[in-house]
Amino acid sequence: MDALPDFAQILDAAARIAPYASVTPVLRSAMLDALSGAELHFKCENLQRGGAFKFRGACNAVWSLSDGQAARGVVTHSSGNHGNALALAAATRGIAAHVVVPEGAVRAKLEAIERAGAVHRCAPTQAAREAKCAEVQRATGAELVHPYADTRVMAGQGTLALELLQQVPGLDALVTPVGGGGLASGVAIAAHGVDPALALFGAEPLGADDAARSLAQGSRVTSVVPDTVCDGLRALVGEHNLDALRTHRVEAITVSDVETVAAMRLLWSELKQVVEVSSATVLAAVLQQRQRFAGRRVGLVLTGGNVDLDALPW
Repeated sequence: MDALPDFAQILDAAARIAPYASVTPVLRSAMLDALSGAELHFKCENLQRGGAFKFRGACNAVWSLSDGQAARGVVTHSSGNHGNALALAAATRGIAAHVVVPEGAVRAKLEAIERAGAVHRCAPTQAAREAKCAEVQRATGAELVHPYADTRVMAGQGTLALELLQQVPGLDALVTPVGGGGLASGVAIAAHGVDPALALFGAEPLGADDAARSLAQGSRVTSVVPDTVCDGLRALVGEHNLDALRTHRVEAITVSDVETVAAMRLLWSELKQVVEVSSATVLAAVLQQRQRFAGRRVGLVLTGGNVDLDALPW
């Protein structure tokens, strides 16, 4: 597993991806402010290239490669957004992308990957993903770009915090979803590089609460078997990512699938944005902990909008 990026590497990443990544808007809703008792600022990474924040990290990784490395292409394993993002980022450099996708991936995400890169299927286990990745690496010499345990990827993800804090100076708190922790750790490092006093929160599904348990216990919990509709948040938090969450005092808030789906509906109806269920954990967390956020200026990261419209959770 790669080391954590530092603030300088995140600044470098921002410059590196600027020609390719979109500057995503920040949206407001008077109704959601009233409902939460807080001033909410939604960072719409669902409007990023590829429909998710993952393009930032993938793009930084692709453009960090030497010409020799790039010529051999890139490989990753992903159930959706990271695989799509890496394929899109590879296309900006004209290189090959190989994406190992487990059975059972969301159809809309799989179709996006198939349009952009070479798909290799595998069984829906972490061991099968890693074995297939290694096989493709041996056959092609491609560079592995891990979904969340890659310094270049984490640095790229952190750029959204730099962007948000320029768009909305003076935030009191920032909330991101937590899965493998690549986003949450990159954002924590970037955010505290700009404002060390900013309160940071990670919203996590109750059915995949390994980060919350790990932070409470003081060591990484790996016994959690994910059971949540949030397909993008089923990965166990990485060891280094957990270190970053701890170092930057990120507080985990766990939310039920019922709360998250209700929040997703609100985002669709009030912000008029197509966001995926994993993104809605941030609003669910703020509504659940209303007293904690009352009266504060809160940034919420809407991570993606790649939704299977034939399988909505309502």
